[in-house]
Amino acid sequence: MAGFVQIIEFQTSRIKEIEELGRPSRTEGSTPPTFRHIMATADRDRPGTYLTIVEFDSYDSAMENSSRPETSEFAAKMAALCDGDPVFRNLDVMWEDKGEDVP
Repeated sequence: MAGFVQIIEFQTSRIKEIEELGRPSRTEGSTPPTFRHIMATADRDRPGTYLTIVEFDSYDSAMENSSRPETSEFAAKMAALCDGDPVFRNLDVMWEDKGEDVP
């Protein structure tokens, strides 16, 4: 299934605050999220560097999510906790293999 993935890379010395900020934003609010899956990661080779990987059904659903006021508010608060500007990677999924056995 084709889709769209956004990777946000950022550096921070305040990761606990970002985690606290991010968790409620996914569960509160009147509109359901447009993402399919979200994963927060820490770079083992670069302490203080983190990547958030977000899967969407399509580029359009990602842009719908980006245009929401609550997304803009979260992004501004998160950027204030970062040690520099976050870097966004916008990726069209060409193919995927989930490693599951196929009968």
